[in-house]
Amino acid sequence: MSEVINLKWNDIDFKRNIIHIKQAKGKKDRIVMLSPKLKKGLQSLSENKEGLVFKTTRKGKYTTRTIQMIIQNAAKKAGIKKKVSPHTLRHSFATHLLEKGTDIRYIRDLLGHSNISTTLIYTKVSNKDLSKIKSPLD
Repeated sequence: MSEVINLKWNDIDFKRNIIHIKQAKGKKDRIVMLSPKLKKGLQSLSENKEGLVFKTTRKGKYTTRTIQMIIQNAAKKAGIKKKVSPHTLRHSFATHLLEKGTDIRYIRDLLGHSNISTTLIYTKVSNKDLSKIKSPLD
């Protein structure tokens, strides 16, 4: 969550479509992709692209609790009945990448994990995807 709270405009490279996340999980830096949809949304946020990307109405940092509430309200508006948190978004991100065939090592790097076993906890493979795997015996 600190990644969102501390994200600065100069951490976003709109030309190369990447975001440089600094001192996040495990006090490590990492690079993540900037999707075209997110890019468009970010570019429309502010004309003055300096300092923090996400600021309160008083131009300060959001709190962890406020981010949690924003996500919960968005889920409610979307009709999602399950409990949703920022951590849920990390799980979903990892799971969707895995289901699309992204190598688990790339997912590990995107999430900022040192150990692949941590990434495996994040990724929930559904049974429908297991049924698509072709046996080497066939």
